[in-house]
Amino acid sequence: MAVGAYEVTVFERSRARLEAIAYRLLGSANDAEDVVQDTFLRWQSVDRELIETPEAWLTKVLTNICLNRLTSARARRETYVGQWLPEPVLAGDGMLGPSDTVEQRESVSIAMLTLMERLSAKERVVYVLREAFGYAHGEIAEVLDLTEANCQQIYRRAKQHLAADRPRVEVDAAAARKIVEEFLAAALSGRTDALVRMLTDDAIHAGDGGGVVFSLPVPVAGALRVARFVCGLVKPTEAKWDMIGGRPVLFAAVANGVPALVLVVGDRVAAVLSLDVTAEGIAAVHTQANPAKLERATRQWAASDHDGPLADGW
Repeated sequence: MAVGAYEVTVFERSRARLEAIAYRLLGSANDAEDVVQDTFLRWQSVDRELIETPEAWLTKVLTNICLNRLTSARARRETYVGQWLPEPVLAGDGMLGPSDTVEQRESVSIAMLTLMERLSAKERVVYVLREAFGYAHGEIAEVLDLTEANCQQIYRRAKQHLAADRPRVEVDAAAARKIVEEFLAAALSGRTDALVRMLTDDAIHAGDGGGVVFSLPVPVAGALRVARFVCGLVKPTEAKWDMIGGRPVLFAAVANGVPALVLVVGDRVAAVLSLDVTAEGIAAVHTQANPAKLERATRQWAASDHDGPLADGW
């Protein structure tokens, strides 16, 4: 069925919201784009005169496509090389979605997206639609073809699975740059005690190289072990430069709402280190170096303004 200008306009009005939902559900910007395109193709072929509320229909179709993807993704990740981490999205990207509330901002952090991997597919959908987009339980029930009471129960269970001991500290761009500068200076100093003081006792480091760039198969845990690992990670060597395709320039940025160290080689983002900051210190360092998961960040980096490189670069 042909799509006219009006129908395209209706869909485009929902695109940003659909992308934001899909990204939170899948943890992948590339997959989110694909799912939104699949939703548009179904919008093209459906008899739209039978659809009373396009927004609700589009949300339901997108969600069901994501549910199928989540099921297949679990199987793929069983054979994934090393640790799997979500794809980072830099500040200003519309795929991050609404950020008016603490819950909306928290739901898109790398730490939370990683935690949501422990949820079942339906738990993740209910949590995201409720927590990040404010859908009523009745609306979510219609999307998932469940009862409202069942949705409420699933939501409570998801909240229990995701309960955080320490809330994340929210920072603006200036504060994020200061944190990244201090983190990098401590790491480059080679003195683990300086970095330990910035970390929580139970801090972790997790890295995703996708089998292309070296990363450990399991997270490093504990402030001292993380400090030692990070000091080794940022120590400049020819071998590291060869692995990521050249000598990088280091920048401070904000990714998924948290301070981030961005390594740029030429016009390409080669790695993003996201710092999960709590009142007690940095609780997690997530390093994304899988080239396939940095394509959108590279496009966004090239298209956006950003502060100059850090003084203490490689």
